[in-house]
Amino acid sequence: MAVSVETVLCINSGSSSLKFALYDMAAGERLLVRGAMERIGQSHGRMWIQRGSRVQNWQGKFLHHQAALDALFVLLGREHFPHPVAVGHRIVSGGPELRQHCLLDGVRIRQLHAALPFAPLHLPAEIAAIEAVTASWPDIPQAACLDTSFHQTIPDMAARFPLPRNLWHEGVRKYGFHGLSYEYVLSRLPDGGKSRTIIAHLGNGASLAAVRDGRCLDTTMGLTPTGGVVMGTRSGDLDPGVLLYLLEEKGYNGTQLERLLNHLSGLLGISGISGDMLTLLGIQGQEPHAAEAIGIFSYSIRKAVGSLMAVLGGLDRLVFTGGIGENAPAIRWGICRPLEGLGILMDATANEIQAERLSRPDSPTEILRIPTEEDLVIARHTWRLLQS
Repeated sequence: MAVSVETVLCINSGSSSLKFALYDMAAGERLLVRGAMERIGQSHGRMWIQRGSRVQNWQGKFLHHQAALDALFVLLGREHFPHPVAVGHRIVSGGPELRQHCLLDGVRIRQLHAALPFAPLHLPAEIAAIEAVTASWPDIPQAACLDTSFHQTIPDMAARFPLPRNLWHEGVRKYGFHGLSYEYVLSRLPDGGKSRTIIAHLGNGASLAAVRDGRCLDTTMGLTPTGGVVMGTRSGDLDPGVLLYLLEEKGYNGTQLERLLNHLSGLLGISGISGDMLTLLGIQGQEPHAAEAIGIFSYSIRKAVGSLMAVLGGLDRLVFTGGIGENAPAIRWGICRPLEGLGILMDATANEIQAERLSRPDSPTEILRIPTEEDLVIARHTWRLLQS
């Protein structure tokens, strides 16, 4: 009997990288391969794939996203992977017009172009990936899986900025991001997030979300992924007066402000060394500025946990995910240890060995570590949209 293969290709496109994963949805969401094209647009690029425990690497040069996608298509054919029946894209923001996961057509692609001001760091590369797939596989359906969709349940009280009402009607509001990651974490929780839960997605980009009854009630990022807590190279929230000062007294223009806030701030700006947490952890004993950056990052997360506890009226569960949240015991400890007075009691040994449950037996709050799987959420939504 022939075995039915129904594969979905998931693409997560960044400004200089393109991550992918291929799932066989007819075989119980079986992961066939994952990998990435890195250093797109640079003189030397790298491509790697992982099948099970086997990892293969190639060197190459990818002038743009079309070249990276072309290399991916050649690779999938050469390695005899089945042709995908659909392609799903992680889309950080569709702006005010596009808030639901959807199959892409001309109208929705135009809406993505119109949403560029809401995610200028991410959307150009994501749109480039969509166009590259269209150029190579014009007949294959493509889906937009939006990070903002998860946050549509945030009430207006939390989503509104204290600005004139006409700006709200023009789409100036809190959107929230990392929604695909939050959705995956909820799927792993026994109660689906019915109890009072804070999820901390901590990576180069970082945010936290407050969830109760399976619904997001608030999150730290706002209009764009620049807001919220301290991040790798992004500032997070600032006093608006800082921006006015830079505009009026220092002569910054919009382009300079964007570069400052998104590329030169956060851990990189504070340390003056790197925006990579692993690098800073390795040198904090010798570099006071690295230690200061780590301390300020952890402090900003603790403040966010406290504010979201106020939203929830208490806390039953704290979940760490994302690259830093999953892999940096020192950061998790630095966040949780000062919060013991709020009932967040971390087990030091469980934390060091990277256990799933990190809380002490006597902790009123459950602390979990759950590796995220955004690609699987993309595959699920793309498959659902294709079936419907």
